[in-house]
Amino acid sequence: MVSLTGVARRNGYDRSVESDIRPLGNRLAGETSPYLLQHAHNPVDWYPWGEEALAKARAEDKPIFLSIGYAACHWCHVMERESFENESTAAALNASFVPIKVDREERPDLDSIYMDAVQHMTGQGGWPMSVFLTPDGKPFYGGTYFPDVPRHGLPSFRQVIDGVSAAWRERRTEIEQVGAALASSITEQSRAAGGAALGEGMLESSLLGVERGFDERNGGWGRAPKFPQPMTIEFLLRHHLMTGDQRSLAIGRRSLDAMAAGGIYDHLGGGFARYATDAIWLVPHFEKMLYDNAQLARVYVHAWQVTGDARYREVAEETLAFMERELLTADGGFASSLDADTGGVEGATYVWDASEIESVLGDEAARFNRAYGVTSGGNWEGHSILSRVADVDYALLSGARQRLHEVRQQRPQPARDDKVLTAWNGLAIAAFADAAAAFGDPRLSVVAERAADLILNVLRDADGRLRRSWKDGRALHAGTLEDYSHFADGLLALYEATFDERRLEAARGLTDQMLSHFTDPAGGFYDTADDHEALIARPKGLQDNAIPSGGAMAALVFLRMSALTGEGEYRSSAEAALAQVAGPAQRYPTSFAQWLNATAFAIGDTIEVALIGDVSSPDLQALLDVVRQAYRPLAVVAAGASTGTAVPLLVDRPMRDGRATAYVCRNFACRAPVVEPQDLAVQLASAR
Repeated sequence: MVSLTGVARRNGYDRSVESDIRPLGNRLAGETSPYLLQHAHNPVDWYPWGEEALAKARAEDKPIFLSIGYAACHWCHVMERESFENESTAAALNASFVPIKVDREERPDLDSIYMDAVQHMTGQGGWPMSVFLTPDGKPFYGGTYFPDVPRHGLPSFRQVIDGVSAAWRERRTEIEQVGAALASSITEQSRAAGGAALGEGMLESSLLGVERGFDERNGGWGRAPKFPQPMTIEFLLRHHLMTGDQRSLAIGRRSLDAMAAGGIYDHLGGGFARYATDAIWLVPHFEKMLYDNAQLARVYVHAWQVTGDARYREVAEETLAFMERELLTADGGFASSLDADTGGVEGATYVWDASEIESVLGDEAARFNRAYGVTSGGNWEGHSILSRVADVDYALLSGARQRLHEVRQQRPQPARDDKVLTAWNGLAIAAFADAAAAFGDPRLSVVAERAADLILNVLRDADGRLRRSWKDGRALHAGTLEDYSHFADGLLALYEATFDERRLEAARGLTDQMLSHFTDPAGGFYDTADDHEALIARPKGLQDNAIPSGGAMAALVFLRMSALTGEGEYRSSAEAALAQVAGPAQRYPTSFAQWLNATAFAIGDTIEVALIGDVSSPDLQALLDVVRQAYRPLAVVAAGASTGTAVPLLVDRPMRDGRATAYVCRNFACRAPVVEPQDLAVQLASAR
């Protein structure tokens, strides 16, 4: 095991004993973000983003140094140790710039705008993001990580700030022209669209693009580093169900199997790391993000529904258990992430030495080590990352895994970013809700309901508008499109798991807010509301990234809401958004996978299922069991009484002979109502 002797354990933002005793030197101490609090003791005179900092830049006519990162970012920590904790570097930065620190997870709008700028300037992006701005916020120079001394072909950060400071003094006119041109380019990019006709041919051509980039040997897409692609796998499952094509299912399964066997998956505690640093899924970047685990748990639930493969259900349940055990906060929301480092050592909590395993498992150690690839020399920096490498019955090793996990829990643990983000919690709510319905486990829906109630109670204002972040009793930052769309999607999933009409009503309220405040009259949705803080551009990100783009998720929510309510305006808005990305989605399908999932719903045979009766009655549950025995991504389901309901799909549909009754409609044409489960099964099979 990596030694942690003498290394102070971080508790979310305390960096070291030294940082604890250093007087507070900047304005980040009043923030709630663990990432910002990690920098509260730096000698850099950091400001949070806001009018105070921007006014200072204008008043003193100083350029801004904008640093954007997040709490679980390994290289953010490295740059802090090397540069932001260096007294002389901090003094130079403070003298010539107004330094602003931003948590990208709190402000995805700022992150989107300035990441576009860095990519324009350098051809690549990432975190930590380092951007220099004119006093009015226009970017003119940027990059990502800069070392403390020249290395990796990069100048030192001190060289960068000295060079930028000199350029600002000597070539200001040129710099301002660069900033203006970049700001204009970002604005134009947000307006760009690649319209094309929607149709089944679009899905087929997109599948060809997915196949071209697929790594047949190792699963997944691309080379090292290799990221999970849950949205792409969701598209493959949908394509298979819509067409019966076995190619799409095989590609999806190969990727699911490889990830579940690799070191990117935590074989003791469940859950997935952010990505693999290699092409074979063995060596993870050890940070664990809520959004990855929520999306992956959900896609493994769906894969189990499609295939019946018990391993997929096991991975889903273990991942949900990890989220509940490690990320659930005391007030019922989900924390954002676990750090990659423990005490400044990457992966220290997770890796093993063969001798350690032998001391815990005794005679069982040899069999365990063969199964999980543990050797005396290790497979990563002298230690072993667990992965499934043998053809054995892994169920026989469950007791060994449990004992090792108990020992691991006694080690120092990575820091947790405790802020509750609306969008990411929406993804988690959807995962728990879908699992509750698929597995018939109402306890999982209780977890989802508690998280939903927290957001509705503390992150929704009296006027129905959302906030983005909750921590330490404070709700901060205006909600962005992804907050509305991802939370609405979670609420729709929760409604279909519980049939609590309050969930559907709340989702519809958010849908109406998106319609009113985020719609682009030219088609699609902006990432920020019409009354959001004025920035140098109003972002309209189209590509999916680690989470679905707000626009793609909004389109899917609008389509589902239209099917549940019969409201045509929702569908029209969704189709206008889909038309904008139809062209690029076919050319770059893995970058637009959530758009493809929404397109599949738009062009597929939408099925509306209304179950009329007492939701808790055995006869209605028998009908519901039929609906839930398969994955039905093109279906919407409502259940309850047909009178006194706020669900349009249920209205004026009486029970037959006093028994729970199912109504199935497909593409606006309805079948005869049925009361027998086997008759409902026949209707659903023919309405595939």
